[in-house]
Amino acid sequence: MVYESRHPLVKHKLTLMRNSATKPKKFRELIREISLLLCYEATTDLTTQPLAVDTPMGRAEGVEIKHKVGLVPVLRAGLGMVEGIWEMMPGAEVWHIGLYRDERTLKPVSYYNKLPTMPTVQVCLVLDPMLATGGSAVATVDILKKWGAERIKFVGILAAPEGIARLQGAHPDVDIHVAHVDERLNDIGYIVPGLGDAGDRQFGTG
Repeated sequence: MVYESRHPLVKHKLTLMRNSATKPKKFRELIREISLLLCYEATTDLTTQPLAVDTPMGRAEGVEIKHKVGLVPVLRAGLGMVEGIWEMMPGAEVWHIGLYRDERTLKPVSYYNKLPTMPTVQVCLVLDPMLATGGSAVATVDILKKWGAERIKFVGILAAPEGIARLQGAHPDVDIHVAHVDERLNDIGYIVPGLGDAGDRQFGTG
């Protein structure tokens, strides 16, 4: 399933991110904030289990998250999404997967993978601001499934219909949570109207 956020704060912050006049420092702040909001929406169905606690006034029946969550930012652009989500789930593990898109073939090239030998979490959130061609997302999910991940979700900021179709075609069981679905890809594989290169805009390298 594809879940496009309807939250006014998400739409507001996305508009600021799109603005080409937004400087890297502000862009990093916005990506952290919008990622936190998207995480809230993407985790509404996490499994819980009962937990009783003592309050100053007595005993209260509550819940705790049952399964461990892993954050999997796709380097390098996905790094900016980690901080905000970590604020929401400080106990989450973070595992990095490095992929870059060959600008000639538009295919993903893997260069870094530090997953442990055996899975240590039950739910993985793949973090990548842009779901453009879908190649990196599919490759990341391929890696996680071979690793043995039980449940995987993709959390991004912008998506193109082409990227959504590719990820859903390869992995129909992976839910997609994004701030907005844009119009299309251009002839060099960038999302239109998009926001430019999310990595360059975060790190001031554009």
